[in-house]
Amino acid sequence: MNQTPVPGHGLHERFLTGLALSPGRTAIRVHATESLTYEQMHELAMRRAAALRAMAPQGPHNVAVLADKSLTAYVGIIAALYAGATVVPLNPRFPAERTRSMLIAANVSTVIADPIGRSSLAETELDLPVLDEGRTGPSLDTPVAVNPSDVAYVLFTSGSTGRPKGVPITHGANHHYFDLLDRRYDFSPDDVFCQNVGLNFDCAMFEMFCAWGNGAQVHPVPPAAHRDLPAFLAERKMTVWFSTPSGITFIRRMGGLTPGSMPTLRWTFFAGEALLHEDAADWHVAAPQSKIENLYGPTELTVTITGHRWSPKTTEEQTVNGGVPIGKVHPGHDHLLLDDDGESAVEGELCVAGPQMTPGYLDGDDNRGRFLEHAGRRWYRTGDRVRRLDDDELIYLGRMDAQVQIQGFRVELAEVDHVVRQCTGVQNAATVTRPAPNGGLELVLYYTGERIPSATLRRELAAHLPDPMVPKTFRHVPEFPLNSNRKVDRAQLAREAAALSDGRA
Repeated sequence: MNQTPVPGHGLHERFLTGLALSPGRTAIRVHATESLTYEQMHELAMRRAAALRAMAPQGPHNVAVLADKSLTAYVGIIAALYAGATVVPLNPRFPAERTRSMLIAANVSTVIADPIGRSSLAETELDLPVLDEGRTGPSLDTPVAVNPSDVAYVLFTSGSTGRPKGVPITHGANHHYFDLLDRRYDFSPDDVFCQNVGLNFDCAMFEMFCAWGNGAQVHPVPPAAHRDLPAFLAERKMTVWFSTPSGITFIRRMGGLTPGSMPTLRWTFFAGEALLHEDAADWHVAAPQSKIENLYGPTELTVTITGHRWSPKTTEEQTVNGGVPIGKVHPGHDHLLLDDDGESAVEGELCVAGPQMTPGYLDGDDNRGRFLEHAGRRWYRTGDRVRRLDDDELIYLGRMDAQVQIQGFRVELAEVDHVVRQCTGVQNAATVTRPAPNGGLELVLYYTGERIPSATLRRELAAHLPDPMVPKTFRHVPEFPLNSNRKVDRAQLAREAAALSDGRA
């Protein structure tokens, strides 16, 4: 669909807004000695955008940002957007085979990489040009104008076929999303945002572009900071925190949730997993000045599509099995709950239609079963079972299928099974979850065939799967238990996994 460029609708224009608000103030601080102001970051990005355009003179292209949380990555994201390109953020520490498949699926023509990313790219054996950051040359006169229907970025999620699924998200979807957030929250140039999640995780877009659209600072959080989070937040004067709920358990174990230990926080956001009321209450005690929101949304609906403002007075009455509601669907969207009879007013699979929805997966074959034609509209099927509460808020009850969240990472259990079955000596595999010692979930693998040392299996899987998708425990069984339908009884395996007291990695 051809559209005319609409000023203000490009994702990169949020950075230009920040530039106008805070030209000489910090835009990104990676380490104590590595930071850039909005002006400095803009100038670097404009020069690198010109270099990207020179490398692809035929017009917009797909640019992979294969880098850790470095200045290379953050400047590279803005540079690619300035160049009118589609950004493809990738984790340089993923297995080479997985990175290779994503680079090919996204039809990447150019790579922005730091030293770790260059090493990762070399392992893929793909001959792709890498932007030379030291190259001097002209700068763009102005960022390239984009259409609302142009794709701003592509993110990859776990796929049941044994390969990741590419999800394109348009500039128009992002414009609707961030415009809504600007109206919902009171962010300002005085805020300091954490950048906690991986750049290949959609919540990173929230962290970066909420901050940059308001002239605020972005501070990546090093892993070691979680061991004494209050000290890190105090040193950085952090005001906005974003993480998966499972992080609360670790911070509690490190002694970081004492009363008033995080006084600088104004806003706290949790997403990626179910949030327990007890955990939110403990966080509130530690950060009494912070409003807490539980956000929900699959990548296909542009970061988050609902939000619930946690309240120490009212939220507990709305909980189900201790879980906090996910809130109401964003304005401008319609939703329905799909049950076995076709539609329900109370409980079922959440389906959403509206401007934040992806136009479809990179591979059209992945669209099957994920979209619904209903009442003359196209809806995205989230695969999540939700219940409508009396106040019209929604609460998450669980997955309709076998997809789970591990450390905020979407995992299709079928994908893990598929990769395990490729291991030498394995006949069949069934992956289930159990509660992890530090909160959240962990994977337990049951397999048939030859008995294989756990270290051997773990090493082989680590070459093909990201760390959150590698099971923590491996159990060899002569055969799988079957249910009354003669299918593998995963519920029984999950119960056994939860009862295990030995064999933990």
